[in-house]
Amino acid sequence: MSDEFKTIKGIGEGYYTEKRSKFLAFSHHVTSADEIRELLAQYRKKYYDARHVCYAYVLGADRKEFRANDDGEPSSTAGKPILGQINSSGLTDILVVVVRYYGGVNLGTGGLIIAYRAAAADAIEHSAIVTQQVEEMVTYHFPYERMNGVMRIVKEMSARIVSQTYDNTCEIKLAIRRSEAVQLYSRLKKLTD
Repeated sequence: MSDEFKTIKGIGEGYYTEKRSKFLAFSHHVTSADEIRELLAQYRKKYYDARHVCYAYVLGADRKEFRANDDGEPSSTAGKPILGQINSSGLTDILVVVVRYYGGVNLGTGGLIIAYRAAAADAIEHSAIVTQQVEEMVTYHFPYERMNGVMRIVKEMSARIVSQTYDNTCEIKLAIRRSEAVQLYSRLKKLTD
């Protein structure tokens, strides 16, 4: 598995209109299901007069947690096309919400799929896409007199210090790119062997 993934930064906005129906699309960087529920509640409150608030999301570097919701539209005409746009962009840790204001003319299932896909694509297109690293945590215990050696290795390998405690036996928690975690741990272990 790769130790990098693509996501977005901030919020992107998109728009699509067809036969007087308006589709307002919003993409958000998210990291948890709780955050998603909170955002959806905000959209439902803000756009209380809209006919549908459809969405899709993907979470995690492995992209295994995902969901698509049609919010009353015919089955698979809203959530799946939104999810399809997220997947075709290869993004994760993202929520795309599409708010539909009904224009009085039915679009049919094909028209709905095109509209939701286009609105979601526009929101993603107007998002800042960034590449992030998958980090792994390394916890290491060592005697205080090895401090200089430990800190030298931390600096050389560009590990991020998450927490540290100093006593007779010290503990340091480090975050490092997944592919370098084993190397970091073995280098630290050599100090005390």
